[in-house]
Amino acid sequence: MIYETYIGLSAFFAQGGDVLYLIAITTFLMWTLMFERFWYFRAEHKNVVRDVTETWEGRSERRSWSAHAIRDALVSQAKENINGPFPIILTCVTLCPLLGLLGTVTGMIAVFDAMATQGGNARSMAAGVSQATIPTMCGMIASLSGIFGTTFLRRKIRYETELVQDHLTMDH
Repeated sequence: MIYETYIGLSAFFAQGGDVLYLIAITTFLMWTLMFERFWYFRAEHKNVVRDVTETWEGRSERRSWSAHAIRDALVSQAKENINGPFPIILTCVTLCPLLGLLGTVTGMIAVFDAMATQGGNARSMAAGVSQATIPTMCGMIASLSGIFGTTFLRRKIRYETELVQDHLTMDH
């Protein structure tokens, strides 16, 4: 079972070309960072909010200009923790279809090479066509999966940032 899966994946990567490895690495990095953010919100985020709130509530004075600046710094620090590697995740989501297009270009080069050397033999061109289409499909699928994850994370980040701002009240 495992051996058959390995053989199937090896054949798939051979058909799609070397660009598939880049797409796989990018997708793995993207989902690893997304799972890290999910873990952060599940396990560590409460401690960050508690620490920021305790620091703010420990101040005796909260109405002056310097208190506003300290509050803004605390919110900014919390926002940095909340965002974490989110910009890198967004970069990976954007990079996946571009890598797919790179695979398309390299596959089309293989098609043109087969046409030049073998005179338009359909069998020789078929390998290049699959090498052109498989990376495009994989890049789009990886990007779509990342869009679903980042949509959830973006909402969570926005909600938690607003919640931190609401916790740091200036009225008392």
